[in-house]
Amino acid sequence: MEHVFRLTAEWSGGRNSSGSIESGELRTAISIPEPMGGPGIGTNPDEMLLGAASTCYIITLAAMLERSSIEVQSLTLESDGVVDVTNNIFTYKTITHRPLLVLTAGQSEDVQIKAERISHKAESSCMITRALQGNVIVSAEPTILIAEQAD
Repeated sequence: MEHVFRLTAEWSGGRNSSGSIESGELRTAISIPEPMGGPGIGTNPDEMLLGAASTCYIITLAAMLERSSIEVQSLTLESDGVVDVTNNIFTYKTITHRPLLVLTAGQSEDVQIKAERISHKAESSCMITRALQGNVIVSAEPTILIAEQAD
């Protein structure tokens, strides 16, 4: 079974112009970011790649934790994408996911260890990470706490 995702885009002008994209519930302005010499209107491919990798990771992680019957009080994520510019060539180098899992009170240290293992496995199980494999280094640096420890 295949799933088709469709995106439509409009662009006006040259490199430093702006445009818009639409795909399902996603509707936003786009341009080159200011730090890369663009107008900085709306989002850009770099943010969108980071967004795709991050949302895929957190959804995959949540599903894997649920399948493992690990009760999570809260799950948050910060991700960083690093783009290298050498000789005016832009290369997406790394994406680092930093999930913070707060497990519900009363879970054992073994469950905490299992949650950490799953946090790393989710990174390689994510469809977007697999699509980036060989081009962008994607890693996870999880922090796992049990509710009593989070206070």
